[in-house]
Amino acid sequence: MEQLNEFFDLNKLFLTFTSVSELDETLTIINRRYSILFGKVFVLESPQSTELMCTYNIDTGNMVDSPMPDTILLHRKKESNTLYTINALNILIKSLNGGRMDNNFIVNWQEYKNSVLLTNGPDLRKLDTSIYKIIDFTK
Repeated sequence: MEQLNEFFDLNKLFLTFTSVSELDETLTIINRRYSILFGKVFVLESPQSTELMCTYNIDTGNMVDSPMPDTILLHRKKESNTLYTINALNILIKSLNGGRMDNNFIVNWQEYKNSVLLTNGPDLRKLDTSIYKIIDFTK
């Protein structure tokens, strides 16, 4: 069990924003810079953004450098395929709970299915997502 906990402590989900024109270069840099778990990068698109979002899991134990520019750490609710930052989750809880933060508040994640929750200053930003492309670096 301890080895499993260590795995999850080292396994981090990153999202790197890029443009369509810079996608190939961004993917090359991601592949060179990180040890990508499972060898896959999921490239997402959203009607609420002109940028593409490259999502990938890395082993931070093998990370030599700090995250690349335009990259954020995310968390994921598997059952709804919702990606979110902790700050966005806090804003969401406050907005659903009368302005009060409550660590025990239960979010109905199905309302945020296939989306990325981010912050925009003090506001919540929800990007509906679909898969633009899946890159498999193991092939």
